[in-house]
Order: sequence, then structure tokens, then C-alpha cells
Amino acid sequence: MGSLFGTDGVRGIANEELTAEMAFDLGRAGSYVLARQTGGSRPRILVGKDTRISGDMLEAALVAGICSTGADALTAGIIPTPAVAYLTQKYEASCGIVISASHNPVEDNGIKFFGPNGFKLPDEIENDIERLVLCGTSALPRPRGADVGRVYEVKEAENKYLQYLCSCYELSEQLHDISLVVDCANGAAYSTGPELWRRLGARVIAIHDNPNGININERCGSTHTEGLRRAVLENKADLGIAYDGDADRCIVVDELGNELDGDYIMLLCALDKQRQGKLNPSMLVATVMSNIGLDIALRRENIRVENCKVGDRYVLEKMQETGALLGGEQSGHIIFRDYATTGDGLLTSLKLAEVVKRNGMKLSELAREMEKLPQILVNIRLENKDEILSHDLVRAAMEEARTRLGEYGKLVVRPSGTEPLVRIMAQGPDQYLLEEVIGGIKKAITKVMGA
Repeated sequence: MGSLFGTDGVRGIANEELTAEMAFDLGRAGSYVLARQTGGSRPRILVGKDTRISGDMLEAALVAGICSTGADALTAGIIPTPAVAYLTQKYEASCGIVISASHNPVEDNGIKFFGPNGFKLPDEIENDIERLVLCGTSALPRPRGADVGRVYEVKEAENKYLQYLCSCYELSEQLHDISLVVDCANGAAYSTGPELWRRLGARVIAIHDNPNGININERCGSTHTEGLRRAVLENKADLGIAYDGDADRCIVVDELGNELDGDYIMLLCALDKQRQGKLNPSMLVATVMSNIGLDIALRRENIRVENCKVGDRYVLEKMQETGALLGGEQSGHIIFRDYATTGDGLLTSLKLAEVVKRNGMKLSELAREMEKLPQILVNIRLENKDEILSHDLVRAAMEEARTRLGEYGKLVVRPSGTEPLVRIMAQGPDQYLLEEVIGGIKKAITKVMGA
């Protein structure tokens, strides 16, 4: 990857790093590259965004860039990221673009691309776009007259997406006997999230569904489930669902108020498909951050776990390589490859609700299928991540930690692909040992930073 595109598109502080000028250039470069990919015909590019206040500014600049090269822009407004992936195919667009920084705070924003098939663009096409942006887009074509691009509002975007999700529901009975709390993170699912469940007959209590441009992910959503847990208990709900800012992931809460992460969701969905004879091959793709307990629980049902690097693009690559139908991340970013081309929080929660309904059991009872080993995750804010992680002192601390954890432990130290953070995750049977080994790595990092 280059210096603009990370693991999930172009990210940065809006109006400082991710400027209107950059959005304009990304629109010009992206539409030009995609025009060549589609044989030179007039491209149509579908654009969606989340609820961030900077989304309007970046959308205006991006759309202007698109139209300036002779491509048409189809604006879908505020809509989940996976909806853009689906609608790009539905409307036979040349590509889809999402303006969102997912679970990041409001000052951040991002721009990511989907190809005409609904999959994220391959590295080589992103690199072509990046080269044009970095070299300057002034030399790209500037059509005149009737050849200038137009902007078309896609008024049915949300409804088309919801219709598709409802078609993915496989049970004959609706969810009339299920009550759930939906935390919309004041983000892109503020409307589609509650509406999906109403259409399926569930009793819905929506929270954090009033975005004002600056409250997206603010102590709510999949990264802050305290309010959801309280709401589930107060309303005696059967299930709580928390989406993130762009609704490509979800975390759930059982009827007892316990948070269940993506490992639990993948486990329950994989076991359900396996027992129906629909998990073919009998395999799940998970990242190195997933808990060892997931491997143990799936092994009992003869389901193999294939590991990959952190990032949904790596999960998808491994799924395509192995033929796996289900894969995802502990963070709740889960891909059902027979239904979608990318992680979809609404689809994921829908499939989990099917499991609950089909089995006629409480979610807390279903979750007993897995016993998680102790796990600690620490984030350290670092600007020069790669330099510090490659230092001999830090590398020695990591090697010592792996030795101490042994064969029944796991250590992952990785720089975030979307934020100036280093994530340290340790797993093992002894909580005190985990704290010690992470403390040793943090101490080494602090020493290198102070040198």
C-alpha cells in the first residue's frame, strides 16, 4: 500500500489531513482510473456517507471531482458502508465510494472505494489512483458542454438496501416474539438499523439514533456498549445490538447484559450453519486477534479455523483463497460470503437473530458453547509506529513475552492501519502473566520513545 491508502481507504483528520482539495483529487483520479477499467465508457459512481459533519464538505468536493472528468455521480446520502457495496452492483455503477471513518471519532473522516462487483478495489487500482493524486490531477481530461458529469440523487437507496436485507432472512416466522435494543452509534444506521427490525416484526427500542453531525460514536456504538447493556436490562430485552459509525460491524449483548464480541457471533453462526449442513467447506476465517477459545470450540464440531492478518480485506482474501463462506474479526466485522461482498453489521445481526430464533434458546445459553481464555488488549498512541516496533529493545521484549506465554498463549503486536496506534494483544490461561508481559512491552516502548 502507498502513503495515502491504508487498510481501509484514505483516512485522516477532516479539513486538515483529509482536505476538500484531496477529496476533489480523489474524485478526479478515481473516476478517471475507473473509466479506463470500464473500457472508456462514461462511468457512474455511487457515493454514500455517514453522519459526520465533515461529510457534506467532502462529498461536495468528491462529487465535483467526479463530474469534472465526465463521470456521473449517484448520491445515496447517509447510508451504511455495506449498502454502498450492494447498491454499486444493484445500479451497475462503475464503482462505489464511501465517506466515513467507521468507528473513529468525529474529527476523523475517510474515503474508500468499492469496485463494480461490490468488492473493495484491489491494491493495484488503489495504487493507480494514489499515483495520480500525488502527482497532481490537473493534466487529467476536463470535458466541456454535454460531456461534463451530472449528479443524480438515488432516493430509493435506503429502501433497496433494506429490501435486500429482508430477503436474506430465511425463517418462515417473523421475529414477533423477540425484543431488542438497537444502538445506532448516531451513525449511518440511525434509520436503517431500527427500520430493518421493524420490518421483520421485532419489538425495537432504538438508542443513539439522533445524529447531529458531531455525536457519531460518542460513548455509544460497538466500541462503547455500556449504555446498550443498561438499556437491555432496563427493557428486559432478548438481545442488544450495537453498530459502529458506518454499520459495517456489530457487537451484541445478551439478555443478561453481557457483551459478546465478534468471536462469539462467528462461533454461533458457524455452528448453526454446520449443524444445518450449510457450512461447506467446514471452515471459518478469523484473524490473529481472535481468542483461542474460538478455535477450541469449533474444533469440537470439526470446523477448521484459518488465520489471517487483521483487516477485513485480509479476511476476504483468505476466504476467497480457501472457499470459506464465513469469516471475520473479533471487533464484529464479519463477512457472510454467500450474501455480501464486505462486512455488514445489519446482515450480521440479522443472521445471529436467526440463530436465536431457530434454536429457541436465550443468547446467553447459546454463548456457553465457547469458553474464552483471558485476553488483554492495550492501545498505545504512537506517531512513528514502524520505527519503534522495529527497535531491538522492543523486539527483544516481544520475544521474551512470547516465550513466557508458551504454546497455550498468543501475542499480537501490530500497528493500526487506520489510526496512529499500536495494538498489543495477549492471551493465555493466566491473567497476571498477561499483565506482566504487556507491561514489559510497554516499558520497552516508553524507553525507546524517551531515548
